[in-house]
Amino acid sequence: MKKEFGGAEHFIEDSRMEMANALAKMVGIKAISPISGGAGEGKRADFLQRMLQGWGFAVKRYTYIDETGTERPNLVTVLGNNKRTLWIITHTDTVSEGDRSAWKTDPFKGVIKNGKVFGRGTNDNGQEVIASIFALRALKESGSGMKRNLGVVLAADEELGSEYGMGALVRKGIFGKRDMFIVPDSGNAKGDEIEISEKSTLWLRVTVLGKQVHASTPQDGVNAYRYAIRFLNEIDEYMHKKYKKRDKLFITPSTFEMTKHEKNLDSTNIIPGKEVSYIDCRILPRYRVDSVLNDMRRIAKAKRFGKARIIVDVFEREDATRPTSEKSEIVRMLKRALKKQRGIRAKCVGIGGGTVAKPLRKLGMQVAVWSTQHDIAHQPNEYAEIDHMVADAKTFAFLCTG
Repeated sequence: MKKEFGGAEHFIEDSRMEMANALAKMVGIKAISPISGGAGEGKRADFLQRMLQGWGFAVKRYTYIDETGTERPNLVTVLGNNKRTLWIITHTDTVSEGDRSAWKTDPFKGVIKNGKVFGRGTNDNGQEVIASIFALRALKESGSGMKRNLGVVLAADEELGSEYGMGALVRKGIFGKRDMFIVPDSGNAKGDEIEISEKSTLWLRVTVLGKQVHASTPQDGVNAYRYAIRFLNEIDEYMHKKYKKRDKLFITPSTFEMTKHEKNLDSTNIIPGKEVSYIDCRILPRYRVDSVLNDMRRIAKAKRFGKARIIVDVFEREDATRPTSEKSEIVRMLKRALKKQRGIRAKCVGIGGGTVAKPLRKLGMQVAVWSTQHDIAHQPNEYAEIDHMVADAKTFAFLCTG
């Protein structure tokens, strides 16, 4: 006779500190994209693959070579022999630490303290990487009866577009048409938000070309810095006024944020002839991305910017997809599980961040983005709560048995 969910639940609870230690150890293995100055996810994937194989799981490794010649590995494993599979999809890559002086601990040495694990990537997305594989292990070790298979994907390249991660896996066709998906890469501390829609993402590079001269003779040059400031300020005001409509699913309207600024000069007494800045646009699905892009390029050509030449290039673009229906099977199943197992009444929301749900939604797949976590991704002193990690692992196992 097959055991009920309780066996898996007890196994996960008993594995609490093993899970925390695994997360802390994983954080110490850097997994930053080569484009951001890292070496990719290879060593972290090796660590996770050894762990899964040590537990007796067969792991398929799908490796893709990026534009820098770096291997970007994705790990896939499935438990069960049912007709349908519930996939938990997490990502192994992280962003860099940012301002290291703002960290109280070494961002790449996982520190367990006060019920939390601190380190870069603990929250985004390490907590759920560990939760998903321990749910898989708990179901196997406890012999709990499974109504559907549990599939786990540990994907590469999420932070910079998923070209060598979920994008490649979707194109390879490894998922079934009737499969369902949970992407635990967004959520809140209550665990009561199920994301069914995402904004379009548009990252723009703004290059302003002027004429470099000595700072004592500004009349002979064109100050690219001055015109960059004017353009960015005008764009900031114009975009937020024109694209101000709201959507009931989203907390914020469309956003247009100035972010990175490349270094221009080493000397104070030189007027810069080139300025490069970046704008991060998160656009509600009601608006066309081309409309935003065309507006920016039209304003860039305005005569009021004098002899400065302003070029607006697309650095990254992902258009919003059709949202997951609130009445879809995956949403109803997740809501039911959360209420029965954890007493949580969940609601559907939209987010400005991008997840690997997008390539799945493009194919009409049933996907819900959900997890229990604090909204601290990409911040200094990032952490994961051990209680959240354990609770989510239990929910993943329950979804395959309950």
